[in-house]
Amino acid sequence: MRPARRFVLISVVLALTALVAACSGSPGDPSATPEERPPSGSAGGGFPTLRGPYLGQPPALAEPTVFAPGIVSGGFSERDVAMMPDGSEIYWGVTGANYIWSTILVSRLVDGRWTEPAAAPCCGDLRTTNLEPHITPDGRHFMWLSDRPGPGRDTEGGQDIWVMDREGEGWGEPYPLPAIINSPGSEYFPSVTRDGTLYFTRGPAGGGENLIYRSRLVGGEYREPERLPAQVNAGLARYNAFVDPDERYLILGVAGLEDSFGATDYYIVFRSEDDGWSEPVNLGPLVNTEGGFEFSPYVSPDGEFFFFMTARPAWDRLAPRGIPDGEGLRGMVGESGNGGFDIYWMRASFLEELRPDGF
Repeated sequence: MRPARRFVLISVVLALTALVAACSGSPGDPSATPEERPPSGSAGGGFPTLRGPYLGQPPALAEPTVFAPGIVSGGFSERDVAMMPDGSEIYWGVTGANYIWSTILVSRLVDGRWTEPAAAPCCGDLRTTNLEPHITPDGRHFMWLSDRPGPGRDTEGGQDIWVMDREGEGWGEPYPLPAIINSPGSEYFPSVTRDGTLYFTRGPAGGGENLIYRSRLVGGEYREPERLPAQVNAGLARYNAFVDPDERYLILGVAGLEDSFGATDYYIVFRSEDDGWSEPVNLGPLVNTEGGFEFSPYVSPDGEFFFFMTARPAWDRLAPRGIPDGEGLRGMVGESGNGGFDIYWMRASFLEELRPDGF
């Protein structure tokens, strides 16, 4: 075992322990199942009772707010959202220790109550990278980024797109997309339209530009991916394109455009019926931050809400504390708005207001 690998494995064990503790929300027996832990409001604490859509959160408004603070957002760095079409399962990515480990968590609506977050079926081994979940609009396929070993891959290869198919109330065994998609380079951030067209980012082997591609699904097989035009592959760098299920627009992270607020901003590029693309439109200062990194967008299946990853400290809440003691620092680390990546949400209606004439 090489020293670097040993360090990663130790970090993974520590991260898994911390992740389980953070999700339990209870100081009780860590070996207890969710059913055995004290109910919310009891002396022992426990995971709260959450009912209603979107983890029982008050509906988002026109300005962004942190999504599910203390449940989804808080403590670690959170990014990437995916949902079943009926909203009954919500998935999100979690990373720690500067991406030494990452996983995908899920909460399910069961008998009217949201379950305590747990690792998704694909992602219980923190020795592999797992991020960027996506569920196809028909709810039949779960896609995500992984660097796990698999058919035709080295044990420490690049990042590929993997899939699980829906089987009853759960997911089947993971398998990689075919070689026409998963090249010797890296492929990531899958996003799929209603007709099965796959949008994704590709980074060539050995380094180079990360570019947005799409592949049409014809007769159940993917066609040769096509590189999308300059309106989509704009700026100095671009990442992680979310496609509207009806292929009316893309939202992606772009760096290096003249109207950028910072390092990477969210832009929307509209598509016309004849497959033309508009110039990229910045989503504006409510979404993008000065000098910040924003690169993981998502719109809910009902089209009502826009979810996005961003890093923005809540100075209005943190500043009055002055210089905190050790306990205060630990509290700040465990909160959303501490400056790490969090998931925010807001009403998605503003997106159509950005559509230029002719699109």
